[in-house]
Amino acid sequence: MEQLTQFAPFLLMFVVIYFFMIRPQQKRAKNEKEFESTLKVGDKIITKSGLHGKISELADTTVVVETMSGKLKMERSAISMEMSAALNKK
Repeated sequence: MEQLTQFAPFLLMFVVIYFFMIRPQQKRAKNEKEFESTLKVGDKIITKSGLHGKISELADTTVVVETMSGKLKMERSAISMEMSAALNKK
């Protein structure tokens, strides 16, 4: 019984860390994967580095983005979910 009371604060700390740090991060990662899978040709996007463009081609893990200066091939994961959503709300 004494061992349980010794480890109770550590267990409580782990539970708090899980619900405030790990779980939200997992949920965010799931939402980003879902966003990446719903991209389609013609979508206007903004990359995480701030490039604006429109998707002209899609592959399994990459996209070709048409910008004002030409076409760029990049990873789907480089597209910002938040900034692209804000752009498409306008």
